[in-house]
Amino acid sequence: MDTTTFRGARQSLQLPIGQVTLEGNLDVPPDASGVVLFAHGSGSSRHSPRNRFVAGRLQERGLATLLIDLLTSEEEAVDARTAHLRFDIGLLAERLVLATNWLAEASSTRGLKVGYFGASTGGGAALVAAAERPDAVGAVVSRGGRPDLAGPALLRVKAPTLLIVGGDDEPVITMNQEALAQLRCEKRLDIVPGASHLFEDPGTLDQVARLAGQWFQDHLSRDEADA
Repeated sequence: MDTTTFRGARQSLQLPIGQVTLEGNLDVPPDASGVVLFAHGSGSSRHSPRNRFVAGRLQERGLATLLIDLLTSEEEAVDARTAHLRFDIGLLAERLVLATNWLAEASSTRGLKVGYFGASTGGGAALVAAAERPDAVGAVVSRGGRPDLAGPALLRVKAPTLLIVGGDDEPVITMNQEALAQLRCEKRLDIVPGASHLFEDPGTLDQVARLAGQWFQDHLSRDEADA
């Protein structure tokens, strides 16, 4: 039985994405007001404790979440040796777009506005994907991300974008400031004092979850409220 027909279901998925199948975890709270697709960063996966923590907080706010591995297990094995696929922003963005298409067709998420939560290189991929699907993507949040890797796509992003950077992550702060200047959409840069790149310092990830949750609530439910 296809459990995606019932909101409130939690399931592990195998998503056919183009020529590959990706592993994912989908959580859909009752009466979800939007769905957030996570774009993991360098060398990370759907098992990332930081992204799972944020996903849990978003679910508490009534948002569905989809955490997927953007690389197959075979590709991850190659990337562990070469570290080049994690920087293939075009490939990662293409898979995010295909996952977005899947969400639009799944009965448990059909009709929900999609948000992207990107971390590290996933932040760049999320912005490229958002530029490709402006009709479907209602908001983007980047945590310690590399929005600079989105390149010219930054100028085409229409989704309201929140960039969150740790106060101790100075090189990434500069990259985010430069990317912010190029964005032509509603945008904001929040710097979390005392936070490192991975937001491992006590309380800093809570701030990320709070900022992201409010951003997604404000922007993913807006269209629904205006309908």
